[in-house]
Amino acid sequence: MSRFVLMFAAVIMAFSFPAMAETRIGVVDLRQALFSSDDAKIFSESLQKDFAGDEARVREAQEEARKLQERLEKDGAMMNESERNKLAGEFQEKVKEFNFLKQRLDSTVNQRKQAFLEQARPEVDAAVKELLEENNLDLILPSEAVVYVKPEMNLTSQLLEKLNR
Repeated sequence: MSRFVLMFAAVIMAFSFPAMAETRIGVVDLRQALFSSDDAKIFSESLQKDFAGDEARVREAQEEARKLQERLEKDGAMMNESERNKLAGEFQEKVKEFNFLKQRLDSTVNQRKQAFLEQARPEVDAAVKELLEENNLDLILPSEAVVYVKPEMNLTSQLLEKLNR
């Protein structure tokens, strides 16, 4: 009985290996291709222009907080308690302001990036489908899911070319 099971398993394995060998798989780094595209570069420049003022306010608040902290560390020992408490309060307020401005900026930028990704998704999907057909592939995997890929099966540069058309 065990000899029969062993032989049956060997026959099944013999037939399954050729099927596995015929499966053609490509790999793409979607994030790299998308964020290296011409559209992404234009989007990034637009983002920098749109939020330059907000970034300047965040940096200014950070610098003011740093100066207050340095002054507190440097001169705090020579100040009376009320002066030290007042300066510490100013420092805490500036840190709160910085954190608020930074969080608001990050949230807004992330929303814009997400909108860009959603807008680009149909184009990326179409380009991936073209790669699948042009390279006669059965499957395209994201590079994050792959440990190693032969360079000729990494289709990221071809995807970038299609996105830049």
